[in-house]
Amino acid sequence: MLRREVLKGAAATWGLSSLSVMAQAAWPAKPVRIVVLFGAGGASDTLTRVVGEKLQAYFSQSFPVENKTGAGGNIGMINVMNSPPDGYAIASATIGTLSINQFLYANVGYDPAKDFTYVSRIWENFNVVVVSAEHPAKNMKEFIAWGKDQPKGVTFSSSGVGTTPHLAGELFAKRTGVKGVHVPFRSSATIEVVAGTVDFAIDNVASWVPQIRAGKARALAVTSSDRWNSLPEIPTMGEVGLPDFVITSWGAFVMPPGTPAAITAQLSKAIQEILSQPEVKERFLKIGARAVPSTPQETAAFAAAERVKWKEIVQLSGAKL
Repeated sequence: MLRREVLKGAAATWGLSSLSVMAQAAWPAKPVRIVVLFGAGGASDTLTRVVGEKLQAYFSQSFPVENKTGAGGNIGMINVMNSPPDGYAIASATIGTLSINQFLYANVGYDPAKDFTYVSRIWENFNVVVVSAEHPAKNMKEFIAWGKDQPKGVTFSSSGVGTTPHLAGELFAKRTGVKGVHVPFRSSATIEVVAGTVDFAIDNVASWVPQIRAGKARALAVTSSDRWNSLPEIPTMGEVGLPDFVITSWGAFVMPPGTPAAITAQLSKAIQEILSQPEVKERFLKIGARAVPSTPQETAAFAAAERVKWKEIVQLSGAKL
């Protein structure tokens, strides 16, 4: 009886290993859909399509991109979560869907820590603190002093409640003692900040470089840990006296729970090779992001650490959806 049990266990182990090897050898045998959680033309969509194009060449297989929008990205995440765990569905997830939304929404419909198989980080970018070019404050010290003198507070814009520009603005107000008044828009409020009808924004670097270069907006600081390559003359928040104010937006690929490790390892390896190519790095930088490939384990650990930080920031902001 003992011998039969040992042989049965060995056979089961061999069977699982064989299935894993077969999955790795056969994958991808058909198109692999990549679900982008936001609309076409945005940074997440554009960067994902660069990677999809390269994956198609790498594997000689199609990687079509689908945009499934709504509920801050939650709808697309649920779609991928409920897909078969066979390696043919990828979510181009973001900081919001993996590390923020669960603290904003009463029920996001998934657990980002348990309901997905992590593959790799893809990109990261940062925010920049901007005011109108006509604003009286020429630097961050002057802006904070000016803001404290405004009895009704200072207005800041974002593309919606719970977005990183919103939460960054709330954190800025808490850290500086300036009374912040949030003014949400459907998209980036570039026109309003440039016109001075909104006092400031802490928004995506890529969205603001053209306005800064054209002299329509003034950059006071970037939220990266070191100076951003496209704005090397602009100091970091740490340099202007606000340490531990690193606000990173990022994206990562995840797959349905139970996707074979052989497939995720193969895909992660391909992504790491693709994102290490100088041409791809340059394309990312032109869009306003850095390529940041990682292993599945590193990606899961990074998202978990981000959840700790953003839970605190969301609680500070009082934001709820």
